[in-house]
Formats: sequence, C-alpha cells, structure tokens
Amino acid sequence: MMPLLVKLFVKNSENVKDSKVRAAYGALGSITGIFCNLLLCVFKIAVGAIAGSISILADGFNNLSDMASSVITMIGFKMANKPADRDHPFGHGRMEYISAFIVSSLILLVGAELLKSSVMALINKEAAPEYSHIAIAVLAVSVLIKLYMFFFNRKLGKKINSDALLANAQDSLNDCITTGAILLSVGISIAVKPTFNLDAVMGILVAIFIIYSGISSAKSTLDRILGTKPEKSLIKEIENIILSFKEFHGIHDLMVHNYGPGRQFASVHVEVPQNSDIVKCHEKIDLCEKLVSERLDIQLVIHMDPIDTDDKTVTETRETIANRLKTIHPAMTIHDFRMTPVCRDRTNLIFDVVVPSDLKLGTDELSEKIKAEAQEINPSYMCVITFDNDYTGN
Repeated sequence: MMPLLVKLFVKNSENVKDSKVRAAYGALGSITGIFCNLLLCVFKIAVGAIAGSISILADGFNNLSDMASSVITMIGFKMANKPADRDHPFGHGRMEYISAFIVSSLILLVGAELLKSSVMALINKEAAPEYSHIAIAVLAVSVLIKLYMFFFNRKLGKKINSDALLANAQDSLNDCITTGAILLSVGISIAVKPTFNLDAVMGILVAIFIIYSGISSAKSTLDRILGTKPEKSLIKEIENIILSFKEFHGIHDLMVHNYGPGRQFASVHVEVPQNSDIVKCHEKIDLCEKLVSERLDIQLVIHMDPIDTDDKTVTETRETIANRLKTIHPAMTIHDFRMTPVCRDRTNLIFDVVVPSDLKLGTDELSEKIKAEAQEINPSYMCVITFDNDYTGN
C-alpha cells in the first residue's frame, strides 16, 4: 500500500534531499494519520461511552490527540519548507524538530491523563466495565490499523530521516500496546472475573509505558534542537573528500551545524604547505567546497592554515609531541605547530591542542602535563599552548 501511495502523491520520491519532496512525504504521512485517527476516535469514544470503559474512552481521546499530532506534523513540514528570509537566513528547517517535540509533549499529556483517570478509578473502587462483542471487535481492528500506521510512518520517517514522522510512528506503536493491553484485560475479565478493576490497573501500566516513551521521544528531539554531535560517518566522509586533494595535509577544527534536515553548514581548517601558491591553493579550496556540497549537501567553508613541511626538525618534533600527548589521552591531537628559537637555551613550541570532550583534566593541569612532556624531550622547549574544544564529539 505504501509504495502505491508514494507513487500517487509524491513526485520525484527518490530525491529525498529536496525540501519539496520531504514536505510531500510529510503531508502524505500526516493526512493518512488524520484520516485513520479520526475514524478510530469516533468508534472508540462511542463504544467506550456505551460500555462505561475508562480505558477505551481514554484510548479514543488518545486517538484524538494523535489526529492533532498529525495536523501539527503537517504544519511543521509546511513551515520547515519555507525558504530562507532576512530574519532566518539559514531557513526554517528546525520547525520539523519543533513539531516532533510538540507531538512528544502530547504523548506525555495523554499518558498523564490516563494515569490520573486510572488511579482515580482504583481509589474510588469503580466497577470494571462490561464489554460487548462490538467493543472487542473495534479494539481488535484498532490494533491492526495502528500497527499498519506504525510501519507506514516508520518507513516514511526512515526514508526522509524525519524525527516528526518517527515520533508519530512511536505514538502508533504505543497505541498498539495500549489497545492490546485493553484487549488482554477484557480477555482476563471474561475468563477469570477478578474482584478488582483490572481495566484501571491495565490503564496504569499502559500510562507508565506511554509516559516513558514520550520522555524518550522528547529527549531525542530536544537534543536535535539544542545541537548534537555530527555522525562519525559524516565526519569521515568530509575528511576523506578534503584529504583526497594532495595539496591538503590535514584538517582540524571541524564544526557541523544542523539547521534541519537537508540544511547543514560546516567549517574546517585545512593545513597546506607554507610555500604553496596561494592562488592555486584557493582554487583547490573552492573546488573542495563544491565537491562536499554536491556529494554531502553541506555548505562548507574552508580556512587555510600554512604549515612547515620542509623542515625535518619541525616535522619530527611535532610528531614526537603528538605521540606524547596520546599517552595523556588517545584522542588528543595538535595542530598549527610552529617552532620559534628565542635564544640558544630556549625554543618556543607554539601549537593548539584539541581537548577530547571526555577528558577530566582542567586546562591548567593539562598544560603542566604537556609542558613536562615537552621538556623531557628537550629541556630548552617552552610550550605556548592554545586549547580548542572538540566539536565532533570524539
């Protein structure tokens, strides 16, 4: 069914990096969700009211909130597709993350309401509801529809890497579990006839699960809004493209900024021999930036750092210092290394150190350790160190 719907409603469906194609996928997922949830909402509220079942009524109102989630997702995709303007020069792509966060908040709200009503039913010792065959049939069909919606939204979400659609998929899976739990309580009630309100107990268990999944979904989306480290595979791809140019000897200070799916910007420092032809080097930088844009859809800005590649003493000292730093932390690196003799008994080693994010040492203590390592190599070495953060999360 999904391939047919995609074929009918999404033009150029394979070009998922295009914002219009993403918006079409988002609209398809949202409209499908609105239709299915409206249908389930009407039937469940009607059946729940007739049966006097808290859990079925809550499940029906949950479908109503799911319909609202689908509307929010559709609005989010629509707003994320707006082009950049004067006030938002990087576009509106993060609206997709915000809509996913709103959906997560609605999941939490539904879970809290279900928990409250179930606990009150137990406290007030309300009688367990009696279920008709129609009610059981509606619940069973609901599980099947929600299971379909889970796979449908998950497949769409993975296709375009959308947090909003994946949040909707998780919500559909929650509904499957919720309704399945209600069906289980119905079966147990018919077979055993327990003395307590099993419907309310099952409602509490389901509510706890919904709240947990809502918190997990909200955390994931908030991480995106706040800014997370880039994927290691993406870092490697950028590095491989840059170092495929023989004129470039190394990279550092890579930063990747995510302004929404398909809207990534990056900057990096590239080391080049200090005696390079600056015009030719600039041409290579332009070519490299264009190549990264074409292959990875990332707008890259490259800063050129000249290094001494001809002086054997500088090269060997740099390698020795770099290896010594590995004994402090294996991920620690240096760049912008220079040697400046001050007098016969003193040589300044000027360099930057990239501090791994999990290193527990403070910069003062780290500085003393590095200086001690350098003076073990040669007592005349005096270190002038600049500490950099690692923005790749390594």
